[in-house]
Amino acid sequence: MSNTVREPAIQVAGLTKTYGSGDSLVEAVRGIDLRVEAGQTYGFLGPNGAGKSTTIEMLCTIRNPTAGSARVAGFDVVRERDQVRRRIGLVFQQQTLDLQLTAEQNLRFHADLYGLSRAEGERRIDEVLHMVELADRRSDVVTKFSGGMKRRLEIARGLVHSPQVLFLDEPTIGLDPQTRAAIWDYLHDLRERTGITVFVTTHYMDEAEHCDRIAIMDHGEIAVEDTPEALKSSIGTDRIALRTDDDELAITRIRERLGVEAGMHDGQVTLAVAGGADVVPRLFSELDVHIRSVTVTRPSLDDVFLTYTGRTIRDSEGPQGSTFPFAGRR
Repeated sequence: MSNTVREPAIQVAGLTKTYGSGDSLVEAVRGIDLRVEAGQTYGFLGPNGAGKSTTIEMLCTIRNPTAGSARVAGFDVVRERDQVRRRIGLVFQQQTLDLQLTAEQNLRFHADLYGLSRAEGERRIDEVLHMVELADRRSDVVTKFSGGMKRRLEIARGLVHSPQVLFLDEPTIGLDPQTRAAIWDYLHDLRERTGITVFVTTHYMDEAEHCDRIAIMDHGEIAVEDTPEALKSSIGTDRIALRTDDDELAITRIRERLGVEAGMHDGQVTLAVAGGADVVPRLFSELDVHIRSVTVTRPSLDDVFLTYTGRTIRDSEGPQGSTFPFAGRR
């Protein structure tokens, strides 16, 4: 039996990117280490300016690192750029389809740019159109497609040349919740069937739950990296929300008798404690305030992000789309 260890899909060591010099020096990425195993779905989270877009651009050979190293699909992103490019697929945040072409024509153009033979191109186009359930719309002009259909076609385009790693930059931004869920169902199915590695940036915390591992980036550094469940467990607190007849008195009594600081949030008294279910009986017995309702929730990835970065991610502040100038180029 072979004991060969499978090479990671992405391996990063001390990756650094700076711009300018002297007083105008900007450290966009500050010596990060990263390892993504083959076949994983890996989430990359961070506020605007955190450095995640710059990191993605280095992994996709758009920008050269200032220092450090990165290997994607087994190849160095600086010394073996062409090898990397042939093995990655890209789905951009901004829509990049030619709306005046048909779905099939968009895919054929991509296949030609990647040097697929006519026969191989036709086979792959047929395969990926069926994969994203657009085979019956292959001859339709893309301008007629809905937002979700366009996104599925872009994913199909990123898969035409059979990449080993698929990079998705905010893949569901601007889509309705139902379409977002459908895209993620498709990505799960894709990984199960093909074993492809998926590297995704998103500022939707519910989407991050789909990832095997998550890296939260802030100020050019990775603040924390682990599985979603491990990250939530690392906070170690539950959130209790109360509705009372005297919220101000309840906050005072919680501080005096439980030794916990509480505050008002969305019209409720809220507090963070370990073992929330065990604390609830004490609230009823020790506050001497009538409690009208109480809820206990486990930590969310929003709580994780706030804990490790000191800020929140708002949907309206999602990262700006990056322009990948070599898209489709060999």
